Amino acid sequence: MDNASLSGESLESAREGGARSGARIDKYFRAMGEFNASDLHLKANTPAKFRVKGDIRDINKEPLSNARIEALIFEIMNDKQLRLYRERGSMDFAYQLGDADRFRINVFRQRGNTSVAARRIPREILGYEQLHLPPSLARLADLQQGMIILAGITGSGKSTTIAAMIEQINQSRACHIVTVEDPIEFLYDDKKAFINQREVGLDVANFSDALKYLMREDPDVVLIGEMRDRETFAAALNAAETGHLVFCTIHASSAPGTITRILELFEEEERDLIRTSLVFNLQGIICLKLLPGLRRDIPRIPTCEIMIANTVIRKLIEEKRDNEIPAVIRASYHEGMIDFTESLRQLVEKEFISVKTAYAVAPNPDELKMRLKGINVSSGGIIG
Repeated sequence: MDNASLSGESLESAREGGARSGARIDKYFRAMGEFNASDLHLKANTPAKFRVKGDIRDINKEPLSNARIEALIFEIMNDKQLRLYRERGSMDFAYQLGDADRFRINVFRQRGNTSVAARRIPREILGYEQLHLPPSLARLADLQQGMIILAGITGSGKSTTIAAMIEQINQSRACHIVTVEDPIEFLYDDKKAFINQREVGLDVANFSDALKYLMREDPDVVLIGEMRDRETFAAALNAAETGHLVFCTIHASSAPGTITRILELFEEEERDLIRTSLVFNLQGIICLKLLPGLRRDIPRIPTCEIMIANTVIRKLIEEKRDNEIPAVIRASYHEGMIDFTESLRQLVEKEFISVKTAYAVAPNPDELKMRLKGINVSSGGIIG
């Protein structure tokens, strides 16, 4: 494949996996699996595009009209979703392609036309080794209570990582798991655990109502999709304080940045109380980025920063010394922590990613260069 198109192959040439039925947009979703695409983008008067290995590529050269896009996407939206889209100019929902993949779809208006962004969610829930994630995540998922936060931008692998952790619990612990999602992404089959998944807009009117009644549903483990506001985080923190294991996500790029982002949700006079609650209830922060891989069988691979809230980390949070957390992470690899620089070094040495890719996303390229030469650096200078 070149950067402009999918090797000149049109959408119609993609294998369709059996007799076609259902919605007309299904052919695009089936083709995503054929090309191992993570996202589909539709925009008026522009050819349909896939994201493959992190790059946007045309499927074919034929532009789609706005009327064509609306015919494709409106066919799989119900009356309520259509009404909300027309009122708000944006709508999120999930779509299941038979027994195959699910898709998280955002329909949005731009310059008076309808655009679509669809993320493919594979049916199979992969484990840590298959996802090339550190085994220390399993220790976090084994905890009985507290808060585990996954941080990163959209498309960084947060949902896939949480799914692996929830599935670990599902396979190993007799408990009740409740998820509140907008929309539901991965679907779970009950194993040792039993799981109730609530979709905002379908099963409950909004996040506020879902969180209001959450504790009456007798959960042991809770997944709250995205912490978008003060109320959502306060509810998540309350669940952690009352003896539950809580997973949640936030848009942040590092462990200290995650703490800052949380505190910014609250008024100045509330922040000391929230910080104290984090000291007692935060178990870990997992920051993720998804990178283009070198191997054909691993087109995209995660790099991560893992902070585990040990005694030193809790003390730093309590004393508002968040800027010192990276140094503790670097000194605590033996406890399962890792920073982005070490994660990138390992990926380069295992030939999963290129040196160019690693330097492009490294928090400190000079430090990464030294690490790749076998020189370890701390905040106090070279240490080995």
